[in-house]
Amino acid sequence: MNAMLKPESAEPVAVEAQPAPGRRPRRPLAANSTARVRQQVSATVMKIVAPLVGAALLVAVWQLITVNNATFPTPAATLAEAIKMFSDPFYRNSPNDQGIGWNLLASLQRVGIGFGLAALIGIPLGFMIGRVQFIGSMFGPIISLLKPVSPLAWLPIGLLVFQSANPAAIWSIFICSIWPMIINTAVGVQRVPQDYMNVARVLNLSEWKVLTKILLPSALPYILTGVRLSIGTAWLVIVAAEMLTGGVGIGFWLWDEWNNLNVPHIIIAIVSIGVVGLLLEQGLMALARAFTYEQVSN
Repeated sequence: MNAMLKPESAEPVAVEAQPAPGRRPRRPLAANSTARVRQQVSATVMKIVAPLVGAALLVAVWQLITVNNATFPTPAATLAEAIKMFSDPFYRNSPNDQGIGWNLLASLQRVGIGFGLAALIGIPLGFMIGRVQFIGSMFGPIISLLKPVSPLAWLPIGLLVFQSANPAAIWSIFICSIWPMIINTAVGVQRVPQDYMNVARVLNLSEWKVLTKILLPSALPYILTGVRLSIGTAWLVIVAAEMLTGGVGIGFWLWDEWNNLNVPHIIIAIVSIGVVGLLLEQGLMALARAFTYEQVSN
């Protein structure tokens, strides 16, 4: 009987370890490191290499255009002219002969004044429209009527009222910048959760407390979106307005170079306008990412 119960072999039997139910087997450390390296390389390619390939393609197309068009400058000739120009961007020989730096600064100054006035008026008005139904109903049709009008259509009104080109250009910036700020601010205020307003009513908070503690933090992402849209529109409009009004500014400088048939300077002006507009937009996008709702509420 004992012999029958004796196991066939005294050697231990190896049992394969099975992963616990509901758990994935751990990947080897080397595999995890390889996956991270691949992700970093892929991110680098998408962030750096892809834009460089796009820029190289643009330059190649540009070079092909110059093959059959002798009046169009080559990329190399334009680059040489740009290096020469930006080596002294702030020279000033006369009121009509100034460096590109002064012209960019003059345009930015007009944009800053017009945009600042639009923010000073548009954001509080947007709060009132979103907060008070009567004011929203009063201004709603006016905004719907005037918002689609081209900003340059307001330029003759500015020239008629102010009798000067510089205030007229600032007026055009103001009128094109104010609508996105009003609309986005009003929408942000209207989309504040009703539960927040109910709590404020129960706590008997003053209107100032409601504004600073509830409405502003909740609507801030919408406000910053309106600000970003407005600055992009303002930078677009100032170039066209300066072409029409003259004076010092990147738009007037570009048009003056066209009258002189200086095509390399025209291309440099276009690239400069694009770079400045990109920097303005990226700066405001970074500001919008910094002021998220969670950060404000803390």
